[in-house]
Amino acid sequence: MKASLLFLLACTAVLALGARADTSEEPKALVQKVQELAQKVSAMTKDAFSRVRESEAAQQARQWLSDNAELAKQRLVWLKEQLAELLKKTPAS
Repeated sequence: MKASLLFLLACTAVLALGARADTSEEPKALVQKVQELAQKVSAMTKDAFSRVRESEAAQQARQWLSDNAELAKQRLVWLKEQLAELLKKTPAS
């Protein structure tokens, strides 16, 4: 995630330099161009962070399923044993 953030900051710097090169020397035009590019970078950053969060959530879900799958198997084995004992104790009709 740190690499992605550094990449986005580098992109911001490049876009700011590009905005400076694309506009005339008028400060208002430069400010407008930088604001537009900052909005684009902000949207890109939000998208990157949401993908990271989704990725982390998916990883946590996979881990939870993996951890609990073994527990569920153990419980099913226990339940099967309990059911077998119960059926042994029940008199046949």
